[in-house]
Amino acid sequence: MKFSKGRAFLFRVPEGEELLRYINEFAKKNNVLMGTVSAIGSLRNPKIGYFDEAAGGYNVIELSGTYELVSLSGNVSLKDGEPFAHIHVALGDSDGSLYGGHLVEGEVFVAEVFIQELLGEILERKPQENGLSLWDVEE
Repeated sequence: MKFSKGRAFLFRVPEGEELLRYINEFAKKNNVLMGTVSAIGSLRNPKIGYFDEAAGGYNVIELSGTYELVSLSGNVSLKDGEPFAHIHVALGDSDGSLYGGHLVEGEVFVAEVFIQELLGEILERKPQENGLSLWDVEE
């Protein structure tokens, strides 16, 4: 699949907002149907997860306190006809320990977000037998 770059967005998310919901709403409001996402900042009481293949779902780890958003990377594509951000994070605590996984939820203390829109054939997530919603495999 070939893509070309569309618009680029650089913005700060207001303190107290839930980050994942804000990114999804931003993408919908700006008609970003596909793109890449990165961010830095810090999150309060974040929830991260990893996919448990045997259980067919996400196990969620709830962290208490404020964590440095060392890295956030992900993408935007369509799911159920709406823009959907799939985000992974690396979060650091005050001791320098690092936690990582799929972002489930996180209240923003500070978040500076970059979205690079991509133009081309739209990728849409579809439910799979393994419990995930994934794009079709390119052949």
